[in-house]
Amino acid sequence: MARQAYRVLVADEDASYLKAYRRLLARAIRMSPTYDDEPAPVLDIVSCRSVEEALGVLSDARDAAAPFQAALISARLLPRNDPTPAVKALAALDPHLILAVITDAEAPPDRRYDRAFLLRRPFDRAEVEGLGTALAAKWHAEAAQRRTRAELNALNKAFRMVNAELQRHLKLLRQREEELDHQNMLFTAALNNMRQGLCMFDQEARLIVCNAPYAAMYGLPEELTQEGTPLSAIIEHRARSGHSPREPNGPYEASVAGARAGKAASYRLPLVDGRTIQISHQPLPSGGWVATHEDVTESIAAEARIAHMARHDALTGLPNRTHLREKMEDALARVRRGESMATLCLDLDHFKAVNDTLGHPVGDALLCAVTERLIGCVRETDTVARLGGDEFAILQPGLDRPEQAGRLAHRLIDTLSKPYDLDGHQVVIGASIGIAFAPTDGVNADTLLKNADMALYRAKTDGRGTFRYFEPEMDARLQRRRALELDLRKALTQDEFELFYQALVDVQTEEVNGFEALLRWRHPTRGMIPPSDFVPLAEEIGLIVPLGEWVVRQACAEAARWPRPVKVAVNLSPAQFRSRTLVHTVVSALDTTGLAPQRLELEITESVLLQDNEATLATLHQLRGLGVRIAMDDFGTGYSSLSYLRSFPFDKIKIDRSFVSELAEKSDCMAIVRAVASLGASLGMVTTAEGVETVDQLRQVREQGCTEVQGYLFSQPRPASELADLLQHPRRMQRVA
Repeated sequence: MARQAYRVLVADEDASYLKAYRRLLARAIRMSPTYDDEPAPVLDIVSCRSVEEALGVLSDARDAAAPFQAALISARLLPRNDPTPAVKALAALDPHLILAVITDAEAPPDRRYDRAFLLRRPFDRAEVEGLGTALAAKWHAEAAQRRTRAELNALNKAFRMVNAELQRHLKLLRQREEELDHQNMLFTAALNNMRQGLCMFDQEARLIVCNAPYAAMYGLPEELTQEGTPLSAIIEHRARSGHSPREPNGPYEASVAGARAGKAASYRLPLVDGRTIQISHQPLPSGGWVATHEDVTESIAAEARIAHMARHDALTGLPNRTHLREKMEDALARVRRGESMATLCLDLDHFKAVNDTLGHPVGDALLCAVTERLIGCVRETDTVARLGGDEFAILQPGLDRPEQAGRLAHRLIDTLSKPYDLDGHQVVIGASIGIAFAPTDGVNADTLLKNADMALYRAKTDGRGTFRYFEPEMDARLQRRRALELDLRKALTQDEFELFYQALVDVQTEEVNGFEALLRWRHPTRGMIPPSDFVPLAEEIGLIVPLGEWVVRQACAEAARWPRPVKVAVNLSPAQFRSRTLVHTVVSALDTTGLAPQRLELEITESVLLQDNEATLATLHQLRGLGVRIAMDDFGTGYSSLSYLRSFPFDKIKIDRSFVSELAEKSDCMAIVRAVASLGASLGMVTTAEGVETVDQLRQVREQGCTEVQGYLFSQPRPASELADLLQHPRRMQRVA
């Protein structure tokens, strides 16, 4: 059997991705169901660089009667990453087109991809398999249609031949009996070799002829296939044998009456045995009609699967954003009649850590387990949907008071926070929830989802593992945050950041050993903004990596100008390790500034080692190989600090200020400081006590064996302009009495 060409349109501004799309489609084909009698099609990929060009290509293809079967659109081409206008436009040109939006894995989880598949790079097996299933179902259905059309064309051609011969034989019946018998034999063979069932009735609804597929389709005995058999006898047999229409007085009887009246008809007929038959009636010139019957049950099931996949999440089977909005519109119609409804947006706490440490298969298993618990917590009238990633939504219609949604939120948080046993791993996560109530918080789906999402953001800001109701002030707070985000994105290019430095002091000599670089933002209108207000936002919006690179380069450049060769310490974020450019940044900064590597000290926290232990340790060893010193910051506040000291030979451990601040009040803090200082001495590491603010604290950490201190007792963070004089006249660094 010849392989059909399967036309696929790829829209991406970067032509280099074409090979990747071809591999994606080939992989989807390999993962898709196969059919013994239908070989996989040959891919015919047409590429374009914009959505407008894609619309033009589809329009030309439609006019040329050479439509595309699928279209892959890069999310980079979509304005504000919103595919809705493009998807609607593409679907308007070809409603049967399979659409897939390709986006990067780092895309925000709440983007909408209505009426289209979503595939993230790197491509997930389940998503690729879903695309392959949809493609296979479509080309199988199209192949079946092509066969049907070819066979019907052949049949029509045979009918024309037979009809011509019959007209001639009426005049030459006696002389051409043998030729008529031969033509009848060919006609019978053609009928019995059709895939469709065929029957022909006269104007009195008596059978003229039927083929073997028609008889097999309805289990007709031989006596009911003979010429002259009344249609009523065939219908009675079908009723007795369970092959009758599902609706006794439905379209079948009306179409038969229309056929007897000389009217053509085509319709789908559901049977009581579960099958669906496509029936087409055509009137005969001499009265009566001819009909074809085709079993389209599998084609309908394939269409249903495609429709289900377009409205449900492939992993969990939950309704997706498209289906949720449909449910919301139905519920909001009741809200406008006086009912109330709650919309809950739910986000899993610490889910990313599970994905990063245990892998995506365990993460997927966790999402499925969460889905089961969510469904177990809600009523049958409620709707649970997955919006993407680890974000879910719950629609709770028919409420009397907002407190009912709060009770559900409490139940959800308690249920989801219980441990999960996944492939031998015990996983503990949490949940944060935002609640919007209709009609008080909005009367349309977009507003309710936006307000519930703002309440969710507030719940996460307040410490996670809790829920918050939407309040109008949240919108104003979000607008302020967005304004701060816009200013933050411009701050780096407009030189609004600067470094302050806090002294690192030798415990015994009370001389300055170096300075820790601390980032500050001098906003042109808001003044000095503390790091606690903008560093988390920089991490959230992906600005922390370029900002961290600027800090490394700026600290090295300023330290290279100091009059004494003391060290400079720079804090690193986990995001800088994930970027895989950290080593290059450090090498470039040292080469450009001429700073000696041993004067640079890089401080990391335990969270850096949590994300990808092997890769992170390799990066640390590379940095250590340059001569750079490595320090562990906030030691003692995590869970695995001692194991990390074994995995990497740190040069310094910094004792968190929380232990130093309570030395006089809590004996256990004294014991911890003593133990860490002793551990550092045994391992040959410097131990720095952070947050030393009093003379008594200095005396205590000195007695416990710490080798270095840092705190307001000696110096607050100072701008770089004040350090040169301080280093030239060290006596000016006096303890605060």
